[in-house]
Amino acid sequence: MAKKTEKEIKNIWTYDPAPESSDHIQLKDKYDLYIDGKWVKPESGKYYDTSNPASTKKIASIAYGNDKDVDKAVRAARKAYKNVWSKMEPSERAKYIFRIARIMQERARELAVIECMDSGKVIREARDVDVPLACNHFFYYAGWADKLEYAFPNQKVESIGVAGQIIPWNFPLLMAAWKIAPALAAGNTVVLKPAETTPLTALKLAEIIHEAGLPAGVVNVVTGFGDTGAAIVNHHDIDKIAFTGSTGVGKLIQRAVAGTNKRVTLELGGKSANIILDDAPLDQAVEGIVNGIFFNQGHVCCAGSRLFVQENVADRVIQMLKARMETLVVGDPLDKNTDIGAINSKEQLATINKYIEIGKKEGADMYQSHINLPKSGYYCAPTLFTNMSQSSVIVKEEIFGPVLTIQTFRTIDEVIQKANNTEYGLAAGVWTSNGARIFNLTTKLKAGVVWANTYNRFDPVSPFGGYKESGFGREGGLHGLKSYVKLS
Repeated sequence: MAKKTEKEIKNIWTYDPAPESSDHIQLKDKYDLYIDGKWVKPESGKYYDTSNPASTKKIASIAYGNDKDVDKAVRAARKAYKNVWSKMEPSERAKYIFRIARIMQERARELAVIECMDSGKVIREARDVDVPLACNHFFYYAGWADKLEYAFPNQKVESIGVAGQIIPWNFPLLMAAWKIAPALAAGNTVVLKPAETTPLTALKLAEIIHEAGLPAGVVNVVTGFGDTGAAIVNHHDIDKIAFTGSTGVGKLIQRAVAGTNKRVTLELGGKSANIILDDAPLDQAVEGIVNGIFFNQGHVCCAGSRLFVQENVADRVIQMLKARMETLVVGDPLDKNTDIGAINSKEQLATINKYIEIGKKEGADMYQSHINLPKSGYYCAPTLFTNMSQSSVIVKEEIFGPVLTIQTFRTIDEVIQKANNTEYGLAAGVWTSNGARIFNLTTKLKAGVVWANTYNRFDPVSPFGGYKESGFGREGGLHGLKSYVKLS
């Protein structure tokens, strides 16, 4: 048999395109605001475009809500809270929440495709993780709606009122579910603002909520930019603010609500540590690292962007990582073969590239996979840096892209000190075959979530949230429900 050339060998592993069809989805050319159970035009008459980051093509025109629209939504939410939702039997509220979950399941394929088109994330993640998990949050909290006295025994449980919720662009539908479901279960009403670059699945969720027959005004969706979110934060009749986003904006929200009676939960930035000990299952660990930073384009607040590897296995791990990076497929998010989709926006891609240049100027050794990026759209090759210091900018600051920094350590005490040497405290990962080492590290790492021999695993039952500049409060589980009730 003739020896195959390098080109022929490479072609063996070239996948044929396997795009998910978008023929079945239903999208309007223009979306208004969803207020008081109706689709209403923005007071300003202004609209902006949301586009597909994989192609830069316009998808739809989105209403630009202002402070008058927010006021209209808050008044509708207050009316629905006082007259309908807070007075409704909890078992009836549960039925509505359960119905939303069921309709979401029925339209799961459509939601997944729209999520990919609007955000740039790959269809595998949207189809297999985001949408099912969003449905499960509604199912989970539907179960708690008529059992609040069991959730918080020996305490009087009351709803808060009107919740203003602001969500980011990295998990548009899932973040909406994280916030809306517990708020409704506890008897509150909602004014939701999705991220300006990824509003479509929140608007589709509004359609589902309408189809489920939820009373008018219980959930309102106001789209727009930062000033729209600021109008929600500053509105005098909002009782609770739930925000997921950057640490900088979180600090602005804290200042804005200081001196008021508004409750606040903040889920902010992260610079999470992933730690590989020398007795770890290395193949599993490498795949977990890739999942934690590359498969999601690094668009995760808890992305494992700082990797610490025990010195005696570091060379092997780095070699394995580089080899795995070469197999990753970067391209069309709707293609089922794609591992890494598009960066959400032109601005975010510019930020990522800025940090890559900083890393090179600081003298770190850079490695990027040898792949041909698509000619149109916003794409970044998976990147790793080695030989940098703890004080390096790319080690300290959140990049929010497929960029991994790798540092080595010798002892457990050393890696704990290095991992905790950050202003953030959202998540961490530990890879080892030794259970005692796992428990030792989980008690000493200053992070809200610590995964052991896995990464980026979520469940509606498990609370999620951070410490330090990663925010405060929890979402998911009973902790997430507690954020939406008054206990006495």
